Amino acid sequence: MSEIKKLQPAEIWKNFYALTRIPRPSKKEAEIIAYIKKFGEDLGLETLVDEVGNVIIKKPATPGMENRKTVVLQGHLDMVPQKNSDKEFDFEKDPIESMVDGDWVTANGTTLGADNGIGVAAAMAVLQSENLKHGPVEALFTIDEETGMTGAFGLKPGLLDGNILINMDSEDEGEMYVGCAGGIDVNAEKSYGEIDAPSGMTAYKVVIKGLKGGHSGIDIPHGRANANKILFRFLMQAETDFNIHIAEAAGGDLRNAIPRESHAVVLVPSELTGKFEDFVDNYNNIYRNEFAETEPDLNFSCSKTDVPGKVADKTDQYRMIRAVFATPHGVLRMSTSMPGLVETSNNLAVVELKSGKFAARCLTRSSVDTAKEATAWQIAGIYHLIDANVTLEGAYPGWKPNMDSPILKKSLDVYNNKFGKVPEIKAIHAGLECGLLGGVYPKLDMISFGPTIRFPHSPDEKVNIETVDKFWKFLVALLEEIPGK
Repeated sequence: MSEIKKLQPAEIWKNFYALTRIPRPSKKEAEIIAYIKKFGEDLGLETLVDEVGNVIIKKPATPGMENRKTVVLQGHLDMVPQKNSDKEFDFEKDPIESMVDGDWVTANGTTLGADNGIGVAAAMAVLQSENLKHGPVEALFTIDEETGMTGAFGLKPGLLDGNILINMDSEDEGEMYVGCAGGIDVNAEKSYGEIDAPSGMTAYKVVIKGLKGGHSGIDIPHGRANANKILFRFLMQAETDFNIHIAEAAGGDLRNAIPRESHAVVLVPSELTGKFEDFVDNYNNIYRNEFAETEPDLNFSCSKTDVPGKVADKTDQYRMIRAVFATPHGVLRMSTSMPGLVETSNNLAVVELKSGKFAARCLTRSSVDTAKEATAWQIAGIYHLIDANVTLEGAYPGWKPNMDSPILKKSLDVYNNKFGKVPEIKAIHAGLECGLLGGVYPKLDMISFGPTIRFPHSPDEKVNIETVDKFWKFLVALLEEIPGK
């Protein structure tokens, strides 16, 4: 038996453990969809899978609670597949190796899937319970939240009867979220020329690793290094000082994760190899000094490798390096209406340069839709200058705060009565599904809360055990206090 199955509240942890045994990376959710469908049917509850793969399970009110408003408990089934480079793991086949580490539950070298597995497990526990008091409940388990929100995008009107939606995808216990950022993907692609590798050159593989990475929305204000930005800053100077030729470069693999690792294969004149190695060491010291507080394990290094047959054409190389280096990353503007909230940001998520094909992929976020669009077009303009084909796609809206929300007011009262403090009211610089779901069901009164999760979208992801217990107790108390229709 896994040690996490022994934790309290058992209702959540047993379900969460079951979820860790089922591979469920985004866009590969067939197994988890089937599992949740069977879960609902085995409970004898009305269960359906819609045309995009969302699972909806409806549970009647407990006796005496039939006149209460219907609550939709919402979470997403998919998880972000990230692992350390030295970890052998297949997210489409292998179960997550969860473990207790002090006050936290984490995983062995991979993402844990607490985002949003804990929320899903809580909804499952409500559906299972024979002791809780609640009005009518509908559990909405969406798919593909992490890579496009296709589940929320594809949800049709008429499937839900709920009046209130409780999203359980927030990551700070004791905070009530009433708004979120929207986002848009900016994708640039181009073909570039290649030439035969010149003679008299030595090949090096330059590698940046050891970065924390993390969620490209929640963790963007922490000032963590972006592996792509670090690499291409170096390549720009190395091109000037050493006349390097680039055979390939790559970094990042997910649009919503800050890149933790990046590499390039470069050719250096053989008579300059000693100076080049010193140059790399110097940049390692520069980067370690600049990011001493946020990236203590940063490592920038090089090693000799086989000389490739082809390298990028010099003119194209010059332009691609500068386009990537010029692409903004990080916080671009803070909110003026909600102090401490990031308004607009960009994540330079993926860069690929190999075999005559170049691609750069960004996720731009903002709580102001016009600012989101302006930033996306700014980035597009950079890549238009190198004749890349740029597409803006996957746009989703933010969730505008409603400070007069009845469920917000009820949540504040219930939490204060339960724990003796009034929770903070916040918006989040991340893409909750509430904005999309509210567009399909505009009469829903919505709120989002959850336990404390740190470093989501990275192999350091962990969830605090004590806050899972508080999250569950609060959810149970809130369901009992939902007002009548």
